[in-house]
Amino acid sequence: MKHTLFIIVSLISFAVSAQQVPAVPDYFVFAGETIRFDRQDLRERMDRELIAFTYTHSTSTLMIKRANKYFPQIEPILKRMGVPDDLKYLMVIESNLDPQAASGAGAAGLWQFTQATGRVYGLEVNANIDERYNTVKATEAACSFLLEAYEKYGNWMTVAASYNGGQQGMDRRIELQHQTNALDMWLVEETSRYMFRLIAAKMMFENPAAFGFHFKAEDLYQYIPPKGEIKITDPVEDLVAFAEHYGVSYADLKRANLWLRESKLNNKSHRTYYVTIPDVAAQKYNPSKIKVHNPVWVK
Repeated sequence: MKHTLFIIVSLISFAVSAQQVPAVPDYFVFAGETIRFDRQDLRERMDRELIAFTYTHSTSTLMIKRANKYFPQIEPILKRMGVPDDLKYLMVIESNLDPQAASGAGAAGLWQFTQATGRVYGLEVNANIDERYNTVKATEAACSFLLEAYEKYGNWMTVAASYNGGQQGMDRRIELQHQTNALDMWLVEETSRYMFRLIAAKMMFENPAAFGFHFKAEDLYQYIPPKGEIKITDPVEDLVAFAEHYGVSYADLKRANLWLRESKLNNKSHRTYYVTIPDVAAQKYNPSKIKVHNPVWVK
């Protein structure tokens, strides 16, 4: 038994080590801007992230599986708000496309807003309601941040660095280091790697096979449009009863509305909320009906 296990582990190790890491390109276009890797430091930093995306198998696999579910929801919002489509990869590396992601620093949701920054960009954040977990509203808030930062910095790599490290921190570094592009600045390691992780993510999503990832359509997670939305302007004392009234379970309701953090909706100020009612019947798994958002994922 031990001998068999050793052989299996050895075969897996061989398969992993045999995967060729994609080469650092001479240049790459991200959000309409051309990044050239004609300096040794830039090539080394890019190579590190290509290696990480190639060999971090569980994370990279889940990213692509989840993208089939979340990109159809996110991309129209970016387009509507005038943000380059490539900025969706910021969300990818922020949360690994886990809508319930929460960091030790207090950031939460797909776009990993902190409470303070979320509130600055119009999100309601408290014990009862946390719109950092609302896919639409959090994406709109992220777009507002990104557009504001681009107006200030004028290039998307610096905007990305400011999303990770904060605009105030980026402003200080620009002033101290006399540089205008974050690729040319001395930054903390996390922010320094952040920009290259964005590029690596785009490269992987455009050609997963080059990174050693191969999928069939039925491997991907599916976006299921909701049955509808219910406009709420009053408190809802019991969300379990509310869910049952609309023919879904409490669990189904919560999964569709992660921003509802308790089993009731206080709404003492009578604000307007829209509660999503999931299409439970459409959630039955049928591999023959999986829609592939990007054909390159299943080559």
